[in-house]
Amino acid sequence: MPAKLLQLVFDGVADGPVGIALDIVAAAARVVRAGLVDLPCGRQVPRHRIVSVTGGPVRTAAGRTLAVDGALALRGLGAGDVLVLPGLGMATPREIDAGLARPDIARGVELVARAAARGVLVAASCSATFVLAASRVLEGRQATTTWWLGPTFARRFPRVILRTDRMVVAAGNVFTAGTAFAHADLMLALLAHTLSPSLAHAVANLLLLDERASQARYMVMDHFRSSDPVVRELERFITANLARQVTLREMARATATSPRTLARRVATALATTPQQFAQRLRIAQAVHLLETTRRPVDDIAAHVGYADPAAFRRVFRRETGETPLARRTRSLVPDSE
Repeated sequence: MPAKLLQLVFDGVADGPVGIALDIVAAAARVVRAGLVDLPCGRQVPRHRIVSVTGGPVRTAAGRTLAVDGALALRGLGAGDVLVLPGLGMATPREIDAGLARPDIARGVELVARAAARGVLVAASCSATFVLAASRVLEGRQATTTWWLGPTFARRFPRVILRTDRMVVAAGNVFTAGTAFAHADLMLALLAHTLSPSLAHAVANLLLLDERASQARYMVMDHFRSSDPVVRELERFITANLARQVTLREMARATATSPRTLARRVATALATTPQQFAQRLRIAQAVHLLETTRRPVDDIAAHVGYADPAAFRRVFRRETGETPLARRTRSLVPDSE
């Protein structure tokens, strides 16, 4: 019998992620039936069902009625099965607080914890990662969430190691993804993990989905500006010194804080470290120069503090999910690399 893949939905579920998950699983089944990819012996594309806490339909974020296949029943679930929580329409800290206080979501939190204890692989994208974290299955693990909710997530779940720069994070038997658009990446990662990387690649190609490793390309730097004067002063100091790498001690001196205090203030405001914040500012400036100038990539690397162009390319790809050349090509600026 094939494994089960269940999507647990609540009122307010985002319409897009539910549909893309259905499309990806259906495409995987077509690829396997056509003989384009051979799965490991004994494995099959999972049976896909949409479930709710009560078994009744839910109302989506767009106001549509979404029928489900029944209630989430833990009996018969175990290792090899997958429980996925698509993103919810909770875009602000206040909406997160209200959502987690709802009886249906509180019941869902309990069911997720019990499913994980049975060995079920659990996964969530966008603001549904808060439901996953509330079940405590992420404690002590790395995870990601929608980047603009990173500080809220970090304050609410301090025992989770937050990586808002990553699109998808796999931590043992728990997977998380960033924005709602990352639900496709989450589903591809689950296919690769539970069945075959070749199948995930084939489905991505069939559906013309790009496989991204980072959500940094979506992080508009204005959203990182904080009301904390220390963080604003840090941003000014880094921006004035983009051409060289600065140490944590230098950043602390420039903001009249100790390294430990600076790290704490940045973590509270931005859910990242001072070093990572500096790196993102450098990469943001590099993106601007790639999109608006014809300067050679090596010159841009030096301008933003990377003496080694190869190191710059590695960091750029890790932060944005693409190469400098690809970024420039998308911007239609001829490259001199």
